[in-house]
Amino acid sequence: MNIFEVLREDHEIQRSLLDKLVETSGDTTNRDEIFKELKKELAIHADGEERHFYVPLIDSDRTQEKSRHSIAEHHEIDELVEELEKTEYSSSAWLKIAKQLQEKVVQHLEEEEHEVFQMAGKVLTNKQKETLAKDYAAFIKENR
Repeated sequence: MNIFEVLREDHEIQRSLLDKLVETSGDTTNRDEIFKELKKELAIHADGEERHFYVPLIDSDRTQEKSRHSIAEHHEIDELVEELEKTEYSSSAWLKIAKQLQEKVVQHLEEEEHEVFQMAGKVLTNKQKETLAKDYAAFIKENR
């Protein structure tokens, strides 16, 4: 597998958790469990992606700007997660913020898959793509 395939698998996990999260309601165990799982998944993924995907891309003039933009989006996602943590599960604002998070994450994943991956495919060698996939997968496995 290459880095793009491994990242897409994690992206699907995030999409699925977000779909489940916005279907929850109130201060329930279900909402709490899904939110905690999503929060962990987003954090580990962003950390692993920044270390094992974006670091080599920042070194290239062709992908530097997109890489920095994507890393900045990770921080925007973190801020929405923090906002959710500060909001009561039973508050009507909680679901509104959760939907904003879903929108932001889905937009970010689409941009990565349709723009960043295309550019990265031209910059990274096949060997790099495979090595990055192994390194990323090992990082995720260790931290999940």
